[in-house]
Amino acid sequence: MAESKWHLESAKDAPQPAPCPSFMIPKKEITMLPDMQKWKHSQAYADYMGFILKLNESVKGKKLTCSYKVSEPIEKLVDLLDTLDRWIDETPPEEQPSRFGNKAFRRWYTKLDQGAENLVATVVPRELSEAVSEVAVYLKESVGNSTRIDYGTGHEAAFVAFLCCLCKIGVLRVDDQLAIVFKVFSRYLEVMRKLQKTYRMEPAGSRGVWGLDDFQFLPFIWGSSQLIDHPNLEPQHLVDEKVVNENHKEFMFLQCILFTTEMKTGPFAEHSNQLWNISAVPSWAKVNQGLVRMYKAECLEKFPVIQHFKFGSLLSIQPVAS
Repeated sequence: MAESKWHLESAKDAPQPAPCPSFMIPKKEITMLPDMQKWKHSQAYADYMGFILKLNESVKGKKLTCSYKVSEPIEKLVDLLDTLDRWIDETPPEEQPSRFGNKAFRRWYTKLDQGAENLVATVVPRELSEAVSEVAVYLKESVGNSTRIDYGTGHEAAFVAFLCCLCKIGVLRVDDQLAIVFKVFSRYLEVMRKLQKTYRMEPAGSRGVWGLDDFQFLPFIWGSSQLIDHPNLEPQHLVDEKVVNENHKEFMFLQCILFTTEMKTGPFAEHSNQLWNISAVPSWAKVNQGLVRMYKAECLEKFPVIQHFKFGSLLSIQPVAS
């Protein structure tokens, strides 16, 4: 296995173990509530959280429109997501009595289920072809559940796990950090929003008005980091429609706000109470810290979310090497 050029662990995390000798098909390991302790002490948790924090730091104070390097693997990942987008156009919603959960999503998902390994093979170089089956599992997990026709933060986490695995095998490098968030993850968000709108997907495990958002979490973390130390935009501006309209193309957080207001009706304070509360926080740095804590508590430490996470050789259930 190729040595990763990434130092995924944050300063507090333990160093990574030596690369695994062989790849494997990831599988579920968290089957009961007590298993959550295994997850929190696992190498997978350390690598996953370290990856998120590394990207959080890299986008700090930077606009989506800033210049950054776009490597060949980044371009191939965008092509992969463009393919998923095209498949939506080729798979129109069906006429059905129920408003939500259009069954055409299952036909769209079948295309991904059958084609995921071929798609991933376009991104992974031939000498790493043995990794394709392992990495492709996370791509398949990242788009929603085909039985329930729903999508939530666990699916979003699978996409970040997919990117993390590509970093661990050396396909993505340290100097791809900005492009990972601004180009690949942004494109992923566009495709997921199109899926949600086209097939009227249900939120997976939604907490309604008490949740941050019905579908996503990470763009709020990385989006708030982008806004740290901004000379004009403060958290209070996120509820200002004019400010959001004028600045959403440069900041992921404001794109999320715009999408929320397009999808929901009624007063903002009622349909998005948590976001409304964030507008009272004095600084983006405090918003960012609070969202990282909230993500751990509301997503990574919730059994209904993590029971679906899969572990292989790249994201291992084994305890962090001391």
